[in-house]
Amino acid sequence: MSDSEYEGSEKQFKIVLVGDPSAGKTSICQRYASNQFTKQYHPTTGVDFYLKRTTITGTKNLALKLWDVSGQALSGRMLDKYIFGANAVMLVYDVTNSNSFDRLAEWLEQSKKILGGQEVAPSYALVANKIDLEHLRAIKSDRHHKFAQDNGLLTYALSAKTTEGVSLCMQKIAADLLGVRLSKQEQEQHGTVVKAEIVHYPQPQQLPRNPQTGATSAVCAVM
Repeated sequence: MSDSEYEGSEKQFKIVLVGDPSAGKTSICQRYASNQFTKQYHPTTGVDFYLKRTTITGTKNLALKLWDVSGQALSGRMLDKYIFGANAVMLVYDVTNSNSFDRLAEWLEQSKKILGGQEVAPSYALVANKIDLEHLRAIKSDRHHKFAQDNGLLTYALSAKTTEGVSLCMQKIAADLLGVRLSKQEQEQHGTVVKAEIVHYPQPQQLPRNPQTGATSAVCAVM
């Protein structure tokens, strides 16, 4: 039985996340599967597995099996074992790292070579991660969309740190595999209200007060 067939009352899909180290694949998996995020970077060794059960209106329950593939696997000998049988491949890059974007062409080429013989062709999605770092963005949206259009990819932008777009991205990929579209209500349900992070800056040193007026003042001495 393939991962995309029904098992009991669940329909299962294998979704593989590939991309260079530190692109944020593990953070996306952890955020979607258990709503967790850590700022500490721990590179994946080989492959890690995550499971998320979800539903889409009008369908049976879904079990999304997330395969978080090491960024080093591209140059290894196990990539075909990790990717084989995938229903969807997510090509993940860091919007602040141009190298992580440039290497996606090789990830895509290898993935298509491995999955080319499948009876049902998998879906491919281009995923821009870390969009909360807009001020550090190295890959403009026009490059993102051109790569997606040239290669027939679904396209998503998200932030595993703030949760923005993560759940909606995964639900849309699952819906695409089912051949359905999310309703407006479902899209709103999986949308994220992003809360701004409060940054506490050190308070400036209190200026001395003039004992006669009570007003604060600064003195500049020129030598």
